[in-house]
Amino acid sequence: MIQKLIHGYCRLLGWLMVASLALMVVMVFGNVVMRYAFNSGITLSEELSRWLFVWMTFLGAVVALNDRAHLGTDTLISRLPRAGQKLCLLLSLLLMCFICWLIFDGAWEQVKINWDSTSAVMETSMGYFYASGMVFSILAAPVLLLHLVRLLTGRLGDDELVGIRENEDQPHG
Repeated sequence: MIQKLIHGYCRLLGWLMVASLALMVVMVFGNVVMRYAFNSGITLSEELSRWLFVWMTFLGAVVALNDRAHLGTDTLISRLPRAGQKLCLLLSLLLMCFICWLIFDGAWEQVKINWDSTSAVMETSMGYFYASGMVFSILAAPVLLLHLVRLLTGRLGDDELVGIRENEDQPHG
């Protein structure tokens, strides 16, 4: 049930990333054409593209976390016995949960500090820019906690004990 919910919001995040990327391409390409052809441009496009890129990166990190698609190496882990693999996965999941907390806490502090500051062109609170870290942490935590619960209850398969996928040809988790 929870896994279905996580996969559902990862699909939604995927569509948001596609929309963000499409909007960024249209804005940047349109701005380039306008600068060269008409000697003008849309000032909003540069700043909004930068904001979309930051948000898209954080949302993509959640999707990659769920798919176990982050870069890594399994040279040592794959050679360990099952108990060693479980211990390493447990430690990595606990560290990642702690890092999620650190990102959330730091982003929250930045949101509070920058809430009254506005961006140069859009004149929008810079708090929204820094909130991307909070959203990442809130969306990544259930993924990590689900993996942690599955590990502790023995519901992870041997192929899931290594936190990364060997190559892109393997199916997504």
